[in-house]
Amino acid sequence: MKPSHVAFALAIVAALLLLVAGPGVRAQLWPHGTGFELMRLGAYLGMGVIGLSVVLLLLPRMRRTHPRLLLASMLLAVVVVAIPWHGLREARRLPPIHDISTDTTQPPAFVAVLPLRAGAPNSAEYGGEEIAAQQRVGYPDLAPLRLDLPAEDAFEHALATARLMGWELVDADPASGRIEATDTTFWFGFKDDVVVRVRPDGDGSRIDVRSVSRVGGSDVGANAARIRAYLRRIGG
Repeated sequence: MKPSHVAFALAIVAALLLLVAGPGVRAQLWPHGTGFELMRLGAYLGMGVIGLSVVLLLLPRMRRTHPRLLLASMLLAVVVVAIPWHGLREARRLPPIHDISTDTTQPPAFVAVLPLRAGAPNSAEYGGEEIAAQQRVGYPDLAPLRLDLPAEDAFEHALATARLMGWELVDADPASGRIEATDTTFWFGFKDDVVVRVRPDGDGSRIDVRSVSRVGGSDVGANAARIRAYLRRIGG
């Protein structure tokens, strides 16, 4: 096999490793740790393809006969490397936490979701000031939402919005103003649990949201993004 064909074949393998890593976890073919290792292996292989393609392009004969194939190999490898590199950069930039709440003093508590989290590596118990301090640094914009609606109406609005988000509804208790749901991430199929609390606040109401991952030390911003999207939809 010609060197240019080898480079392209390796780029294809690297891309396949990246493509199957998440769906394999979602389909329960392997644990999430294996999925991350497949992504890592694909990234390392992609870096090797980039290096090999550069070396081959420096050779006059290869540059004359197979430039397009080598450039295609390099481009595909760059994409394969860029995706996990971006995730790693975000993980290093954001605090290594997976429990996010708009109320870090009295975070909404899970009730109905707890049996579903049995055996999950991450606890549903809030980590206290240590977690709150990291959240204030990483996500200073997160705050409760106030609505000019009675609590009963705000609860129905919050419940309807939770359904619009595509979450799997676990419980909705109007008496306590509590909504619990589970959201499944697209690529890896991770289960993240959400609890919404609606309380009277003067003439209106206050909505707090907490989102917690079942697995993983860092959520790479997923829970905060989920809360922002939910509150934007309610407020809009």
